[in-house]
Amino acid sequence: MALSNVHRPSALKQQNKKHNVLGHRTKGALAKASKGRVSVKVLSKKPSRKLSKEERRNQNKQLRKFKREQTVARKRSLGTSNNPPFLVTLLPLSPNINPRTVLTALTTCDPTATVSVSPQGITHISFPRFKQRYSFIVPPVNDLYAILDSLKVSDTVMLIWPGDEELGDAGELLLSCILAQGLPSVVHVLSSLEELSQKDPTSSQDEPMDAEGLWKELNNRLVLGQQSPHKRACKRQRAKQNILKEIEIRFPGPVRIHSLERDQDAMLVLRQIGAQKQRPIFFRDNRVHIMAEKVEFVGEGSSGILKVHGYVRGTPLSANSLVHIPGWGDYQMSRIDLTGDPHPLELGKGTKAVDECETHIFEEADPDLQESLVSTNEVDPMEGEQTWPTEEELKEAENQMKGSTRKKLVPKGTSAYQAAWILDEDDDGDNDEDKIGDEGSCTEDEEENTKEDYMVPVDVASQDGNEYDNDDDDDDEEFETMTMTDAGDCNYDEKVDYKAEQDAFEKMQAVKDDMNFPDEIDTPMDTPARVRFQKFRGLQSFRTSTWDYNENLPVDYSRIFQFRNFTHTKKRILKEEKEGALPGWYVVVHIKDVPRHLYDSQVTIQSPLVVFGLLPHEQKMSVVNLVIKSHASGHYRAIKAKERLIFHLGFRRFANQPVFSEHTTGNKHKFARFFHPGTTVVATMFAPITFPPLSVLVFRERPDGAQDLVATGSLLSVDPKRMVIKRVVLSGHPFKVNRKTAVVRFMFFNREDVLWFKPVELRTKWGRRGHIKEPLGTHGHMKCHFDGKLKSQDTVLLNLYKRMFPKWTFDPYVPRPPPLYTFHSSGNVDDQSSDEDSNVDSLPKKRAKIVNFLS
Repeated sequence: MALSNVHRPSALKQQNKKHNVLGHRTKGALAKASKGRVSVKVLSKKPSRKLSKEERRNQNKQLRKFKREQTVARKRSLGTSNNPPFLVTLLPLSPNINPRTVLTALTTCDPTATVSVSPQGITHISFPRFKQRYSFIVPPVNDLYAILDSLKVSDTVMLIWPGDEELGDAGELLLSCILAQGLPSVVHVLSSLEELSQKDPTSSQDEPMDAEGLWKELNNRLVLGQQSPHKRACKRQRAKQNILKEIEIRFPGPVRIHSLERDQDAMLVLRQIGAQKQRPIFFRDNRVHIMAEKVEFVGEGSSGILKVHGYVRGTPLSANSLVHIPGWGDYQMSRIDLTGDPHPLELGKGTKAVDECETHIFEEADPDLQESLVSTNEVDPMEGEQTWPTEEELKEAENQMKGSTRKKLVPKGTSAYQAAWILDEDDDGDNDEDKIGDEGSCTEDEEENTKEDYMVPVDVASQDGNEYDNDDDDDDEEFETMTMTDAGDCNYDEKVDYKAEQDAFEKMQAVKDDMNFPDEIDTPMDTPARVRFQKFRGLQSFRTSTWDYNENLPVDYSRIFQFRNFTHTKKRILKEEKEGALPGWYVVVHIKDVPRHLYDSQVTIQSPLVVFGLLPHEQKMSVVNLVIKSHASGHYRAIKAKERLIFHLGFRRFANQPVFSEHTTGNKHKFARFFHPGTTVVATMFAPITFPPLSVLVFRERPDGAQDLVATGSLLSVDPKRMVIKRVVLSGHPFKVNRKTAVVRFMFFNREDVLWFKPVELRTKWGRRGHIKEPLGTHGHMKCHFDGKLKSQDTVLLNLYKRMFPKWTFDPYVPRPPPLYTFHSSGNVDDQSSDEDSNVDSLPKKRAKIVNFLS
């Protein structure tokens, strides 16, 4: 066929409708559209292909194997010969329980076990049968700080529940503290069950009884109120079920409760401790920590070197890092010594006694690489526009507060109270300038005449008009010089504490007003409002209005540290590889520059000593924000902002006076004047940097030294940019209402204040919004216009805002609360409380004793 005869379709050829692909194209369509071109992003990625079914199955198998190996490695990292032993804390939940009986049952259950006790009172048990070893701590039951410090480093806590009594308020409060701090793995043991199951000594089962003897036995039981063995068994089972219900409420999941009546029961408890899953606690697992087995102090002066013997746990320990002792502060290390394990799993040929173990230096601190103890920046006083008072000005102000003294000539026999009523030359109403006139100062003769005329007593001049004889001898006999103080009533104020009563009354009134009228205050009449509220400003919208967080910062903010990206820094520090003494090694840590009085107090109270290693930057100060929730046991009255509280933040313990704010979203947070019971607030304060997550316990200290648990929570952030905004509401009342316009009074009391606050927007309690139009008169009346009809019973409000900053009140040294109970080895309790407990903050006497028992 010739090329000229090729058929060509016309422009009117039928065009069929394309296939509807429902918004996506097929692979063939994409290939045609790309025409072999490949995107740059596709070329930069690794070539990926779809895994087959067998490959996906193999991949999941590898993931399961990896997780299983991690779990097994975590279990094997405790209790074996090359790892630290299981650290178990015995914690009784009743003062009538003696934990030493439980410890005795655990140490005597296996005759092949090796038992040893360290100088700090820690009991070590090595079981060759299990190939595991355990360390048991029994902290003082009447010392809450010792219990919390022990649980900070423990792998397992053994809760000893009372079997023959209900769990009291003391046990409830103790459980709340340990649950809020971070609970490790738990083992439940029930005590006193053997007492419920004991047979009566009056009944004898040695001889078989006939019908008459059986009848007499049953009659005696009914008369004496004794229970049959069946009833005793029911009582024992009922007690166990009640305790099991209480455990299931607080510890969800499958729970097993043990009793230590036989050696086999104690062996089961030890097997559970070594086989159960370990609960992760962030502040413990990501930091090196040591429970002191032996403590020595070397030094003659006020400070010296503290030698701490113990097992390294958690992460490796480096001599160039810093350590923290709860309640003592942060310190540097001079060196780390490595010694033999004094509590081996098996006593073989290669093991030696404790005294024969050789000690050699493992690592010495390098001054060039060692972390510094500097916690604040150096402040340049020339940077800020602030004038500091000199020492002379401070002394002058102190003298003015004490009151100036002067000498006064008074008749003999006059008391200090009577002398205060005698007028001086300056107090008789006529000033010296009026007496002298414009000529100048008076002469010496005039001064003497004036003095003599003033010193004439009222009853010396006779009524018959005789003149008074001004002889020097009479002056000496009838007058004397007395030193007077301007503040004559200071001694009386020291004896009667009216200020405390007035403060308590004002605090009660302030709490009541804050609940009924939040943020509303009265405009002062003696001070102009533009002066009283000169640091406040108005905002169009609290949520959307801009506020520069670097504006008008106090001087304390120049002393703290701030991160550009706190989350990124935290991840980087946790991923860094750590070097030093490995976990499981028995080391001797030399901590330098430790005050001697802290060591003496620790020896006196015989409490466990815990050492924590600090991560980089955790010794530096910054602004810390804590989310705390009210606790019902001790938070029975409102807490005012900037009131002294005691914080247990993770492994730290300190006192501070925070400012409270609402826990809301956004970049501005409303200031809370009071922390009311049953609420949740954010506490902002200056404190050392600590990487979250961390638990928080908040205690309030009483005048007698006892402490109440008022709140629990966690660390929210370490952010100096968090803005806490205080709101002040000024209220006024409509005087004359004309639809949308009204004359408002009682908000201001002069014309200048009305003009000063004219740009600020007004609002009412019934939802109206308006603005100040013009002032009327000179007594603070103003004409206002609103967006709707105003009611005569409505209240006009004006909102003002100011940023609040915390004060530098960080105190790392917190005194221990005084103990109230003394426990004997027999389990009896001696009550050493005084009658002062019944007058503590209007709290019932029973509750006050419970709080002191835990402290």
